[in-house]
Amino acid sequence: MNRNRNQQRKDRRPPGGRRRVAAGALSGVLAAYLSLAVAELVSAAVRPESGPVIAVGGAAVDRTPAPLKDWAIRTFGANDKLVLLAGILTVLVLFALALGAFASRRRRAGAAGVLLFGAVGALAATGRPDSTGFLDALPSLAGGLAGAALLYFLTGRLPGASGALGDGAGGTGGVTGSTGSTGGLSGPEPGEGRESPDLAPGWNRRGFVLAATTAAAASTAAGGLGRSLNGSRGRDAAASRARIALPGPASAAVPTPADARLRVPGITPFITPNKDFYRVDTALVVPRVDASRWRLRIHGEGVTRPLTLTYDDLLRRELIERHITLTCVSNEVGGPYAGNARWIGVRLSELLRECGVRPPSRGGPADQLVARSVDGMTIGSPVEELMDGRDALLALGMNGEPLPFTHGFPVRMVVPGLYGYVSACKWIRELELTRFAAYDPYWVKRGWAREAPVKTQSRIDTPKPFARPAAGTVMIAGVAWAQRRGVERVEVRIDEGPWRPAVLAAQDTRDTWRHWSLPWRATPGPHTLAVRATDGTGEVQTAERTRTVPDGASGRHSVVVTVD
Repeated sequence: MNRNRNQQRKDRRPPGGRRRVAAGALSGVLAAYLSLAVAELVSAAVRPESGPVIAVGGAAVDRTPAPLKDWAIRTFGANDKLVLLAGILTVLVLFALALGAFASRRRRAGAAGVLLFGAVGALAATGRPDSTGFLDALPSLAGGLAGAALLYFLTGRLPGASGALGDGAGGTGGVTGSTGSTGGLSGPEPGEGRESPDLAPGWNRRGFVLAATTAAAASTAAGGLGRSLNGSRGRDAAASRARIALPGPASAAVPTPADARLRVPGITPFITPNKDFYRVDTALVVPRVDASRWRLRIHGEGVTRPLTLTYDDLLRRELIERHITLTCVSNEVGGPYAGNARWIGVRLSELLRECGVRPPSRGGPADQLVARSVDGMTIGSPVEELMDGRDALLALGMNGEPLPFTHGFPVRMVVPGLYGYVSACKWIRELELTRFAAYDPYWVKRGWAREAPVKTQSRIDTPKPFARPAAGTVMIAGVAWAQRRGVERVEVRIDEGPWRPAVLAAQDTRDTWRHWSLPWRATPGPHTLAVRATDGTGEVQTAERTRTVPDGASGRHSVVVTVD
């Protein structure tokens, strides 16, 4: 009896069940591929940042807790965005496989799942800080509709039951064939419900393969066209950058002393090449702004004469050139996120004074300058520090050329003595004077401090951790920085021995880092090397270890080596 019932259940199953699920999973992937391709194409008519992957990725970055974001920067470095995008695409592929397999038995529900994916992308795009409104939802919505239609089409050509399928709802529903007390044998399998009539009465494998191949080819063509159209914007921006000839500065950088650069193998170069300068930001796609169309608006509390400036307006102004070391607040003790470059730009304090701005110490109502970038980033800087005489710049050039795109072309802020998250806005488009009590910028909303002067730090560049130098004289060398205060002394300790004074290279300016070195007569065995710096005020770098959140890491860098 039981054997007969089991046989009846097997007889009622549509043939090719496994093939059906596998083909459904493939259909899901093709639907996702088409969704992304159509979204890419539509984003060319809106803006590249409105695509679903970038929008969802940006939303993920915005909602990532600060410690986790800090861990990603520390672990993956400049590849953190690539890892995030790869993770999003991996999840998308897995979701598409599962949704396609589900759609092989629930065709309409599967298509609805693709529409839901499009809706999520639309919400993410319109919820981004740089969103331009409903238009940003169009790429995801169009992609969702296209993907849903394709999934519905392909799953309608999957292997189903031979012959016409019934319209019943379950094993006891009506059938088109012979009937019995438990329902017709040609009816749908229990659980198939009303989805069964959507299935083709047989499976034309060649037809399915042709449809899938055509869909893949069409998706590739649409995506390629979209990337080409989006790329044309980037080409226009690149052309605008190539046309720029930076004028000579009215105030050139002080020539760097020849003995400011130590020629010790393994030490960081005094001037960081553009290609090696650290990059830490939240932009999943580097903005490419056409300088000829760029505008900067300055307005807000205490601004009596608002300004709107073009790139050419800035080029015609008096430019100054300075060597300035920048440091990221995400830099761990001994980390790589510091760099020294030759910047050229316009004094920010002069622009603010032209707008009628006064610092709080002189009765100005605004104590915060909020810089906004084209990608929606907001960075708040203290007005008092921007106008206290330091060389705070709207930078146009870096190491003798227009800013690279990755470092903020066409214009960015550079402020010596402040961590980047409170000063170094890239791809800047707006400056608004306001108060700290009235507005929290991007990073402050995520638990970072409102104000963050750079802490005194030093780093051992050579020997590297776990190096195995030969016994004898080993050169220990590195860099130290304390912007606005300067580095007065650097000391090195071997194991638990006394602190030994290192040889300091000549100081360029107090806003740049300083090379140092110490020859060490290394003896065989394991050793721990530690370094500390003393700034121009006499304050010694603290030994207390803190993490980067909320206002930068502190502690002393050390490395372990084994002398052979």
